Amino acid sequence: MITEKQRWSFSTVMLLVLFVILAVMALFPLYALFLASIKPSSELFRYGLNVRLDFDVMTLANYKAIFAGKGGSAHYFSWYKNSILITLLFTVICLFLSSMVGYGLAMYNFKGRNLIFTLVLAVMMIPVEIILLPLYRLSIDLSIINSIWGVILPFVVAPLPIFFFRQFASGIPKDFMDAGRIDGCSEMGIFFRIMIPMLVPAFGAMTILQAMFSWNNFLWPVIVLRSTDNFTLPIGLASLLSPVGNNYEVLLSGAVLSILPILVLFLMFQRFFIEGLTVGGVKG
Repeated sequence: MITEKQRWSFSTVMLLVLFVILAVMALFPLYALFLASIKPSSELFRYGLNVRLDFDVMTLANYKAIFAGKGGSAHYFSWYKNSILITLLFTVICLFLSSMVGYGLAMYNFKGRNLIFTLVLAVMMIPVEIILLPLYRLSIDLSIINSIWGVILPFVVAPLPIFFFRQFASGIPKDFMDAGRIDGCSEMGIFFRIMIPMLVPAFGAMTILQAMFSWNNFLWPVIVLRSTDNFTLPIGLASLLSPVGNNYEVLLSGAVLSILPILVLFLMFQRFFIEGLTVGGVKG
């Protein structure tokens, strides 16, 4: 007869096996991409994207070409720098402004609060393609075309982070605000000194999501940015494929290197996904 402990152990093992299978399925495309990046493009044309190990043809020549600026990769690290700068600025500004808006909607009672929150939800349902033309016209009027601010400013206050911060802040007791006021803390002081430390898990989760959005963003940057020196990585790598010729060596190896910043960011902030998503109550 199977005991309760044995049954629990069996279910744990089955769950572990399931997660291992899902992890392998998620990592398989990355593994295939890495193998293709250390093979000549002739192998890609001959066998396609595959996971066949052939040590005779494996080489680091593709990566050496990137660092040497050869084979159409002269602007690669310029694109890399632009992507890092845009992602850093966008993430910091977006989280700062969105957290203030979400915190205000959650913690303060004022006229029109529910209407503003309803508008935020409505904006989340609007496809970005619908507003591309008015955004482009606005960017021209603001003279931010072909600049990093043209990529950052139109989406810097995003509805998803506002909704997330609002929902997270709603679980924080307002007693903390009252305690701060009693101690003589201003409203801005309450936000920066009391609320931001409590919102750290929300900041961690949104940092990963918003940084990934900015790093992988292609549609809006390709509309706004015009000069090759200002391209971001997605645009620059896409420009390597053209009717004139396709540079798969730089494209594949460059794509592998482009994963590293997001991977490092995820490893830094992953613990915020498994930390408590609710704030502890007031201690007596």
